[in-house]
Amino acid sequence: MKSKEATARIKINRMLEAAGWRFFDEPNGPANIVLEPNVKLQPQDLTALGEDLEKVANGFVDFLLLDAIGKPLIVLEAKSEEKNPLSAKEQARKYARSQNARFVILSNGNIHYLWDLEQGNPTVISKFPSPTEIGNHYAFAPDAKRLAAEKVGLDYIALTQLPGYETQASWRVEEERDAFVEKHKLRFLRKYQQRAIQRIQEDALKGATRFLFEMATGTGKTLTSAAVIKLFLRTGNAKRVLFLVDRLELEVQADKAFKAYLKNDFTSVIYKEQRDDWRKADIVVTTVQSLLFNDKFRRFFAPTDFDLVISDEAHRSIGGNARAVFEYFIGYKLGLTATPKDYLKQPSNGNSVRDARETERRMMLDTYRTFGCDTGEPTFRYSLIDGVR
Repeated sequence: MKSKEATARIKINRMLEAAGWRFFDEPNGPANIVLEPNVKLQPQDLTALGEDLEKVANGFVDFLLLDAIGKPLIVLEAKSEEKNPLSAKEQARKYARSQNARFVILSNGNIHYLWDLEQGNPTVISKFPSPTEIGNHYAFAPDAKRLAAEKVGLDYIALTQLPGYETQASWRVEEERDAFVEKHKLRFLRKYQQRAIQRIQEDALKGATRFLFEMATGTGKTLTSAAVIKLFLRTGNAKRVLFLVDRLELEVQADKAFKAYLKNDFTSVIYKEQRDDWRKADIVVTTVQSLLFNDKFRRFFAPTDFDLVISDEAHRSIGGNARAVFEYFIGYKLGLTATPKDYLKQPSNGNSVRDARETERRMMLDTYRTFGCDTGEPTFRYSLIDGVR
């Protein structure tokens, strides 16, 4: 090897094997990785690629990952370490289409993207999906047109709290309206909150499945979340929603708010209080730590149990082990944050910015990219300065 550190091909090989893919026939199953259709790999074929794919003329190679009956399922475009995994994504797409493969993985050994060609754009992943896990993606069938067509007025939450409120006498008398709103604890969206939801509708129609709201503390992220939850449940784009928090007190606050805003239409529970009955709920609130403990999220949940995952304080939910929970569930993802960790904009810690591995490590932790905002801009931003204006 060129150095003590494993290079691109070695890393990719290890990740494939860890996910249950096989280069060669084994006692537990036949090979399900090939370099070209109907041609099995030989050990010398891998060696010929070079440890960092340096022996491949264009610096990348396409592997075909096969399903249980030997048909192409995933095109894995493996690149040398210095190359951006996204640099030839269109070429990978064309090849996948030619092989009738729905999924593409783009990797240079350090950063990896999974791309469902029928659902949105490539998204950052920390490990390769197993043959079983990739099959779960077929269960995700969003209806973006219906999502976008749903009318979300400023009274979107109030209509759930008190249907027909606008016909009641106390509402129609302006002098009595404030007291009426207070009595029934009605909540109305502000225009910027309505705009945030509209941005999800617009982006979903363009194929997006991940979204990021960067909203300052005190600007009503929980109320906005409640409206988003109603939007997805009401339009059939989610059968159940997971709301992740990173502190116990936020768990209680969120559940209490969702009950106050949505209880007439949807049920909300805290997972630790309803371990046996959470499946009956529309909204499940829990801490990331609770799901991580003893690998609970893998042992007690299926990847398809939640069609929408909302991560509160998202900049804390994408690092370390917590990221595994976020990636495990298949469906729409919404991040909420006031202070995203945009690592690419942070000052260097002394390492050379030219170090590809260091740059890509920071990319992995970059909140924007994690939630599909590769331009460096969130789906929606509302700062305290905006509020003052």
